[in-house]
Amino acid sequence: MEFTPEFINNRDKNNLPGQLGIDAVEIGESYAVLEMPIKTTHLNILRSVHGGSVVALADTTAGYATYANLPEEAEAFTTLELKCNFIRGVGEGTLQCRADCVHKGKKTQVWDATVFEKTTGQKIAMFRCTQFILYPRKK
Repeated sequence: MEFTPEFINNRDKNNLPGQLGIDAVEIGESYAVLEMPIKTTHLNILRSVHGGSVVALADTTAGYATYANLPEEAEAFTTLELKCNFIRGVGEGTLQCRADCVHKGKKTQVWDATVFEKTTGQKIAMFRCTQFILYPRKK
């Protein structure tokens, strides 16, 4: 299976990422880049992007990157831990997130992701997660 942005966007269009308007732009060896145009449904009461929307974008970016970089014999993964530091708020534009691999082991992967406002380049948040790699059960 070729893991392309088109493949993942089509596969996830009816799931949370698709419903939020998240689109994969690039997925490669040890990185991924996704975008999410800011809609009113992403905003909080203060009219800036809700933290949950930012985390959903960052977690999805790291998740797609993990999926594309699973060891050959692995069948899936799950998030063990995640953390997000918010730098500034934004209420319009497009959020872009880039996740880069920090550690790619047989049992875990660690990913750092940065969320930016695409046009201005302003940093919105820093995110880190640890993914647990799942293998088929031995019979």
